[in-house]
Amino acid sequence: MSDNCLFCKIIAGEIPSTEVYRDEDVFAFEDINPTAPTHTLVIPIKHLQDVTDAEEEDAELLGKLVLAANRIADEKGLGEDGFRYVINTGRHGGQTVFHLHLHIIGGRQMTWPPG
Repeated sequence: MSDNCLFCKIIAGEIPSTEVYRDEDVFAFEDINPTAPTHTLVIPIKHLQDVTDAEEEDAELLGKLVLAANRIADEKGLGEDGFRYVINTGRHGGQTVFHLHLHIIGGRQMTWPPG
């Protein structure tokens, strides 16, 4: 846990969130500034600044992140029409909170290319 990390504070319950999922490795909550009808963030409880911060020892954790996202997308009924996963990395990649997070975005038609 990083003392100055917004998402670490959310995991610890210091900042309120709308929790969607939690297990020993993964936490998910609703984005407070959604870009679609469904916009959920899935994050590892272990603090990793971004996806490039992950090392070999984090391979299982990254798999758990995706599997949790799959479960959430299914529970939200996104499978039939489709949805998007996004992992922003670094400032030029659009990352604004520097704790690895996967966005589940769905419930509307996505466009390409994005932003």
